[in-house]
Amino acid sequence: MPARAVFSCRITSINQTRRFVPFCRRRCAIICRVGEDRIVFLGTAGARVMVASQILASGGLWLSLSGTEILLDPGPGTLVQATKRKLKATNLEGIILSHKHLDHAADVNTMIEAMTVGGLRRKGVLFAPRDALEDDPVVLRYVREYLERIEILTQGGTYQLGAVHFETPIRHHHGVETYGLIFRTPGYSISFIADTKYFDELCAYYKSDLLILNVAMLDLRRPLDHLSVPDAARLIKELRPKVAILTHFGMTMWRAKPWEIAARLSDELGIRVIAARDGMKFDLAQLEGG
Repeated sequence: MPARAVFSCRITSINQTRRFVPFCRRRCAIICRVGEDRIVFLGTAGARVMVASQILASGGLWLSLSGTEILLDPGPGTLVQATKRKLKATNLEGIILSHKHLDHAADVNTMIEAMTVGGLRRKGVLFAPRDALEDDPVVLRYVREYLERIEILTQGGTYQLGAVHFETPIRHHHGVETYGLIFRTPGYSISFIADTKYFDELCAYYKSDLLILNVAMLDLRRPLDHLSVPDAARLIKELRPKVAILTHFGMTMWRAKPWEIAARLSDELGIRVIAARDGMKFDLAQLEGG
């Protein structure tokens, strides 16, 4: 059966239901869930001033892919935002840190505790750069014991969690050790370009169906290690995803109304560009036929 197929069945009696449901759960869980593949934006704030003001939330991304639930970059307030969206931390199978800056990692310890029920259920995998664990660590040592394992992110690394494969193709130009990611499922590829100064190699590595970009700045007035709108336009034009989503907005982006910027980029590039909103759910079925 194709990976994206929708599973359906016909049940004619209560007894048949009792026999069928365990079978479905055992044999068809992944097929049933592929149609529910989605990304929830628990926050869209980027950079310190925006995060500190909480004009926008800063909870990172919650990915449900091929039956596997993954949390990416749990910034301040992740647990609150996830609970508000009725997302259960105990369903998580892994947490990924692109880097250790607090707008991406402040709630990592809280979410490890929530995922493992305060350590009562040893489970889950943490993926993080080495300097998030060893050099001025952001992950507390006592919560590490609650996890099944920890995997170190490296340039050119490949990883697997459930049915999801992902890669960290290249180290970014940022103040600490930072990696973007490419997720691959049976149905889709998703690139996440984390915080970085623009450099040409980005266009060589992040081609995918869905492109998510952290765009903190409106323009390049200051030489900060973040993408600006012109950088995002260049990346989208070169990579030509089916859909591009802008997120992680700093104050200049917010004041410029990112939804209007996304609409302008869509018109200019001929590619659907979306400005993420706090709590937005993106159903990957929208990539069909793009």
